[in-house]
Amino acid sequence: MFFGFAVNAFAAVNLNTATAEQLESLSGVGPAKAQKIVEYRKKNGNFKTVDELNNVPDFGNKTLQKPNSS
Repeated sequence: MFFGFAVNAFAAVNLNTATAEQLESLSGVGPAKAQKIVEYRKKNGNFKTVDELNNVPDFGNKTLQKPNSS
């Protein structure tokens, strides 16, 4: 399954394969949050839904709702 965020009209980030650097391209995701996403994925396996991001420490609905700044 592919679960990703659109970064702009030309690119998307797959939460299950993206590196921390690729995750940082998402609005509201900096180095610390990107690393937590990667660590969560390593510990728990691939994301089954985007809502599963709410289980990542310091990553919640507010981050998911931030508009893209691109």
